[in-house]
Amino acid sequence: MAALAHLHQMRVQTISQNLAPSVRRLTLSNFRNYESLRLDLEPAHVALTGANGSGKTNLLEALSFLAPGRGLHRARLSEVDRIEHGRTAASAGAWGVSATVDGALSSTTLGTGRDPSMAGSGGEKRIIRIDGAAVRSQSELLDHIAVSWLTPQMGRLFVDGATQRRRFLDRLVHASDSGHAGRVNSYTHALRQRSRLLRQNRTDAAWHAALEDQIAMTGVAVAAARRALLVRLAPIAEEGFGPFPGAFLAVEGQVEDWLDDRPAIDAEDVFRAELAATRKSSPGEVAAVPGPHRTDLRVAHAVKAMPARLCSTGEQKALLIAIVLAHARLSKLEVGAAPLLLLDEVAAHLDKERRIALYDLLDTLGCQAWLTGTDVALFEPLGARAQMFVVSNGAVTRH
Repeated sequence: MAALAHLHQMRVQTISQNLAPSVRRLTLSNFRNYESLRLDLEPAHVALTGANGSGKTNLLEALSFLAPGRGLHRARLSEVDRIEHGRTAASAGAWGVSATVDGALSSTTLGTGRDPSMAGSGGEKRIIRIDGAAVRSQSELLDHIAVSWLTPQMGRLFVDGATQRRRFLDRLVHASDSGHAGRVNSYTHALRQRSRLLRQNRTDAAWHAALEDQIAMTGVAVAAARRALLVRLAPIAEEGFGPFPGAFLAVEGQVEDWLDDRPAIDAEDVFRAELAATRKSSPGEVAAVPGPHRTDLRVAHAVKAMPARLCSTGEQKALLIAIVLAHARLSKLEVGAAPLLLLDEVAAHLDKERRIALYDLLDTLGCQAWLTGTDVALFEPLGARAQMFVVSNGAVTRH
């Protein structure tokens, strides 16, 4: 036991010297099946075990709200309020998540949740606090921590429609480009407004031109950001990570094609012309137009040169893990720190060789990873490199 404790202390010291941020304290209130919870932690990995439905994934979802966006389940804020006996607890207030994050030089307390004034009303306003001070933009969270995750639902990423792959790609972009989500939202809003005008057969040319200008500028910016990430990420992903195969990555879309052979300002002009042409040729109708809302992420097995959608289920999961690891390595190369990794039920779908390889790769990244599983034996190879917790009906205890 003494040797194990010494090894554990060496691990903590090693990680604490790394630039990667780690969660030192996590506090929840009225979050899913947690009325209240406080976890005090070390910089080492965190392994959460327990029966299905006990609340393991809820802890990962809470951590995912430390990143901008709607969390790993893309839930409405009102859906996250504490549940009792299958219904929202009438006495519960709005949910909140707070985390003390240790960085390279300092600690920061990040807080987020649904606006308490909207508890019981179904309101969807989210508040963000950094060291107790309210901030206006979710993107400010990225100044302190980046978060990446894998969930069982993502296992169909390569066989489902392009929408899920676009969201996955945009999450990777946003980890290093705090303005990307805002540009995506602005583009989507303008595109919807234009479609509404067309359906209503409203023909104010100036109004349409203003919307189409916004669509062209934000659309090209979104496409350019996706291309820029792929240029940097693709070479790392192609290398692979031991038993996790290399992946060929490519972004596919008409706006991206325009950017292959012309500057962004010229691509904007082409986009405006396309929008104007479809508007004038189909009065009163919403004709299909190109744009980053149609972009797709193409992935292929680098060794087999086979599209990911045609690979086996096991190969698809290994490819997805490889892409997430490649993105974490890119982050470490570019900003000096890998993101916080949330790996929900990932270990359970790997054979022993790949589980051990994954744990060793997490060490090379120097990040703090949170892993869930129903069987504590899955995490035995981590040994003193991880702190073990048992989750049971909204209670969390050390193993």
